[in-house]
Amino acid sequence: MTDYSSLIKAYDIRGEVPAQLDTGIAERIGALFVRLTGASRVVVARDMRATSGALASAFAAGVNTAGADVTDAGLGSTDYLYYASGSLDLPGAMITASHNPAQYNGIKLCRAGASPVGEGTGLEQIRAWLETDDMPAPARHPGTTTHLDLLHRYADHLTSLVQIKPTRPLKVVVDAGNGMAGHTVPAVMTDLPVTLIPLYFELDGSFPNHEANPLEPKNLVDLQAAVRASDADIGLAFDGDADRCFFVDEQGAPVSPSAIVGLVAARELTRHLGAAIVHNVITSAAAVEIIREHGGRPIRSRVGHSFMKTRMAEHDAVFGGEHSGHYYFRDFWRADTGMLTALHVLAALAEQHRPLSELLAPYTRYVSSGEINTTVADVQAALNDVESACRGIDGVGIDRLDGLTVDLGDGRWFNVRPSNTEPLLRLNVEAPDENSMAELRDRVLAIIRA
Repeated sequence: MTDYSSLIKAYDIRGEVPAQLDTGIAERIGALFVRLTGASRVVVARDMRATSGALASAFAAGVNTAGADVTDAGLGSTDYLYYASGSLDLPGAMITASHNPAQYNGIKLCRAGASPVGEGTGLEQIRAWLETDDMPAPARHPGTTTHLDLLHRYADHLTSLVQIKPTRPLKVVVDAGNGMAGHTVPAVMTDLPVTLIPLYFELDGSFPNHEANPLEPKNLVDLQAAVRASDADIGLAFDGDADRCFFVDEQGAPVSPSAIVGLVAARELTRHLGAAIVHNVITSAAAVEIIREHGGRPIRSRVGHSFMKTRMAEHDAVFGGEHSGHYYFRDFWRADTGMLTALHVLAALAEQHRPLSELLAPYTRYVSSGEINTTVADVQAALNDVESACRGIDGVGIDRLDGLTVDLGDGRWFNVRPSNTEPLLRLNVEAPDENSMAELRDRVLAIIRA
């Protein structure tokens, strides 16, 4: 028996192949996706993992069995699939396990216009149907599959949204991590006014050089060394399905994603003064300050792409950013795209003469702990203990939009939120300086780990 609760997450479907996810399950999900959306046609794309081709074919077979046609968009990044869904106005499925190790794979689903399918928007219904074996009868007239390569249209769309007008030549190192950026970056960046230095562009789902997860510092080491060795202006690191982009500066130092949120928000607000900008609960307070300083309206959201996209739609937000490296654009169907973010950062860097570290200095105002995970026996009890310890502090602000956020004033705040899939609490702390951040971090961890 498949444990669908461990396979179907809050935002996508992801598990080990074939132990949790195999072609039979992928085919059933394809048929159920047609039932959920009522689609007559579905667009499907896949990443470079060894199992992605078979899973994509199986998913497409399920769609066809349910009576709907398939547009097979072939190899691409997740934001390529979002482009296909948005531009063709079709529901879509991306076969990928993002940054997970090689033995994993999964499916990301969206409705027409790249609208998310996640917890509360249909994914729980697919799980219920699978758990009860409630499958639709095969259609009398099965659908067909056609192939359509949209890579150059995707590239043209992105480069039409951001024009890079260099005042100087830029040298850019890109680490694709053997993931899908090795396929999409050449299409998007080859004709840009930059010198491109590629690292690990060969598509290889076994990830022979390092995992395609730039959130882990060890996976940035090669990029940092290459930036310093080549005297580059900037380094870009994409995750496996290339929907997230992380940055290092000219010295090889990692850039806070919250600083990128501030930078891109400021750029977008020059074109859309007064617009809403969505940020999640663990984004730096500096980003919120910058949004207000540039005439924008900051809107808080729970962590996760389905919540971010929903808040963007509610407020017609022009941009949204998460501290995890996901960035969302109204011009891109409110979907997340690391590539468009990279173009914004390159454009901002190219149009002035300061190095990236100096350009971003005004956007980095506080010290962050990064995310610290702790396994706990009782998640709710631990959250209650933290809240109880903070209730007696004068002037403290507490909310439960996503886990528990506590604002102590003077630039000190923290968020503790539970994992969606494991008995973990995730702690993020921010303060004006290293000492006050460390003191607050240790006080909260002591309560959590008691």
